[in-house]
Amino acid sequence: MQDIRAITLDLDDTLWAIEPVIVRAEKALYAWLQENYPRITERFSPQDLMQMREDIVTQYGEKSHDFTFLRRKVLGQAGAAAGYGEAPVDGAMALFSACRNDVELFPEVRPALSALGEKYSLIAVTNGNANLDTIGIRDLFDGVVSASSAGVAKPAREIFDVAAKAGGAANHETLHVGDHPEADVVGASEAGLKSVWVNRHGADWPDHLRRPDGIVKDVGELLALLGLRS
Repeated sequence: MQDIRAITLDLDDTLWAIEPVIVRAEKALYAWLQENYPRITERFSPQDLMQMREDIVTQYGEKSHDFTFLRRKVLGQAGAAAGYGEAPVDGAMALFSACRNDVELFPEVRPALSALGEKYSLIAVTNGNANLDTIGIRDLFDGVVSASSAGVAKPAREIFDVAAKAGGAANHETLHVGDHPEADVVGASEAGLKSVWVNRHGADWPDHLRRPDGIVKDVGELLALLGLRS
């Protein structure tokens, strides 16, 4: 990988564990709605709200990559049905965003990104809506590309094209690093990027998929893979 000039990195489950964060955020949001807009929770269970989201994805398929849009629609429809109109939306979104961005970085992340950033352009690439300023690591990246800003989600080629351009390198000079075999590895490989799979839990690679160019346990191991540390 001597020709690599830029590295694009997935966020959720690559730099931090996302499931406990989302579970905590969803519970906090529902409790906030119970306290501030109780008619919503009297009418809709958490499962009802999840079903409403699925219905909205079906209705607005062209916006299925934009998680913020989808959540605002759910809150708006629930608020309207409960007689509150759009009143709950902004406050609920602010609360959810604060909880969603209260993440715990894996311990190797900050030192690894600092070291990688000395040699490579670093671009965050995410299908989610993490706010790196709030999380406190925006300074470690040269750019951020999200599904909502690119107009498509991984594994679509277009988001990788945008990310490589943001990193100032050609696709073949860009390395993408992520935990998801299809969204990250296959998507990046088919877009002409090099790919590294972050396999934190020792899973087997799916035999039917094109293999990554490298496999690491965490982003800290990228340093040795790229020859920055023996």
